[in-house]
Amino acid sequence: MNIAFFLTPKSEVIHENIESTMRQVMERMEYHGYTAIPLINNAGKYVGTLTEGDLLWKLKNTPELNFKNTNKVKVEDIQRKRTHKAVTINSDIEGLISLAVNQNFVPVVDDNGTFIGIIKRSDIINYCYNTMKSSKTRKII
Repeated sequence: MNIAFFLTPKSEVIHENIESTMRQVMERMEYHGYTAIPLINNAGKYVGTLTEGDLLWKLKNTPELNFKNTNKVKVEDIQRKRTHKAVTINSDIEGLISLAVNQNFVPVVDDNGTFIGIIKRSDIINYCYNTMKSSKTRKII
């Protein structure tokens, strides 16, 4: 199966530029109810994923930082604790699933590393569930 079947295109994905501020990304994540957000650079390349945990660790480890001055911190200056790997659109389903086990979504890039969208773990689980359900129904009949 082609993983493009699961792709949520970039135009439908909330993402953030690496040059945005901590406050901008916090407000965007809060507004959309996200716990993580893909980051891209000015060239449109995927550079990583920022999580709530990354934001909390930055607050904890920067004593002078508070919500009011988070607009002075660039996202690129926030250390990310985990590396969220991306896949290319030509990747196989097994590789996609192995990443989705530990990531809420898997970023998808083209052959040049340009961010083209994400594949949500929930979409993969729903597909597997429906496939199993359909398989059981065929066995009963």
